[in-house]
Amino acid sequence: MKAYLMYKDRDFDAQRPLPLMGQDLLDDLELGGMLEVMSAGDDLVLDIARAALLGAVQSDCDTIIYRQHILNDALQHPQFIRDLYALAISAQEIRKKGYWGLSLRHPSGILHGAVEFIGNIIPLLHQIRTLASKAGVSFQSEGLRRLFVTLEEELSDDYIAQVQQHLKTLKFRHGFVMSAQIGNGNKGRHHVIRTPKPDTRQWIWRVLDQRHPPQRYTLAPRDEAGARALSELGDRGISLVADALAQASEHIMNFFTMLRTELAFYIGCINLHERLATDGLPVCMPVPRVAEERDLSFTGLADLGLILALGGHVIPNDLVANDRELIIITGANQGGKSSFLRSVGIAQLMMQSGMFVTATRFRANLCKGLYTHYKREEDAGMESGKFDEELKRMSQIIDLISSDALVLFNESFAATNEREGSEIARQIVNALLSRRIKILFVSHQFEFSNGLFQLGLPAALFLRAQRQADGSRTFKIIEGEPLQTSYGLDLYRRIFDEEPQPDTAHAS
Repeated sequence: MKAYLMYKDRDFDAQRPLPLMGQDLLDDLELGGMLEVMSAGDDLVLDIARAALLGAVQSDCDTIIYRQHILNDALQHPQFIRDLYALAISAQEIRKKGYWGLSLRHPSGILHGAVEFIGNIIPLLHQIRTLASKAGVSFQSEGLRRLFVTLEEELSDDYIAQVQQHLKTLKFRHGFVMSAQIGNGNKGRHHVIRTPKPDTRQWIWRVLDQRHPPQRYTLAPRDEAGARALSELGDRGISLVADALAQASEHIMNFFTMLRTELAFYIGCINLHERLATDGLPVCMPVPRVAEERDLSFTGLADLGLILALGGHVIPNDLVANDRELIIITGANQGGKSSFLRSVGIAQLMMQSGMFVTATRFRANLCKGLYTHYKREEDAGMESGKFDEELKRMSQIIDLISSDALVLFNESFAATNEREGSEIARQIVNALLSRRIKILFVSHQFEFSNGLFQLGLPAALFLRAQRQADGSRTFKIIEGEPLQTSYGLDLYRRIFDEEPQPDTAHAS
């Protein structure tokens, strides 16, 4: 049996290494708070949610829609998903009790462990089938309905009764019958357990039977060598049975392990959805487009990191950026540019992993790789300056990136003077665009942003953080050409409640 709740035709690989730049994604997009809410203290949910998000760049539209349908069912029936997850956890607990691994070098130990394990797991299989048969009619997704059909067909009452009968037989409470052949040197070979042939004769014929009784040999109570030899002889006979039952046990355990693993993703989604619903925040199932298209449009998109930190007091944004490969965001300091950039990056990962997004409407093309290049604060552990470190990280991205990827720049190359930083940023942007790589770039460098604006590139869109006439920020990102100031004086007045001196104004 297979769960197939993450892919239509294969298991989810929870052990797949995370992307080489995965830690940068976690840090720059501030995914820690989201993952903490999803996990709710469950380490497996945390690991699976992180793996699903960071591995999302390898998804395709069919896989995303397949997961979205399952997630819709899960959000409508959260308790069922939690009950199913709890049963999968119970299977893990049964395995930990010690039946597995007893005398694994000896067939008798293997057989005993497998019989005990399957005997204890049978009630769980029956509970899962009963749970699925009761709830199956309420689900619409292909993935869950297929799982329920599989459980109904594979775990029928007749099948479970037959397994229980076999387990009773395999305990060999009254010994077992074994056949063998004589090989070279009178050594036994081809030892095989046999099913005893019942004597169906009437009792009178059994009484009158004149045949010699079977030959018997009884070991002396203290014959340790004989007992050891008899045990080894018995192990030869049950070896094939023990191996077959051990494989069956492993298959059952693999099913429960994969069921728990793949359900963990949906458990995390349920936890996050319930947290957002508590704050009354809207979510939607995004519409994915193929990676070769250029599409990005949304209504009411909010930064999930800020939502979880501040509750519902987050300003959402709207955008229509179809057929655009380059989006430059400029404008007032602390006007919401970084939050806007982060909201797009998080929504892209959530969409590609099959999740909902924190918007009322969201549509975007897939990206074959998501990379972040954010400015870093001074670090005593750096072996070189900030600018050298920026160039080194950019070089690492270039080594990994491919066409139809997405790169998020946040005030990159600002560690040097504006002319040099602007020129380097311009050359990197031009090189990436020539490889059909989509770019969102937050920048304070007027020479860089205005230079691109003056080119009138048809695939470029210029956005600006909105600022009111009195200097207040609306935290809305609107379409607008770059301005030569980031309004640092507004921040000075707000912090110090006074006008800056002329030399201070010049420095800012």
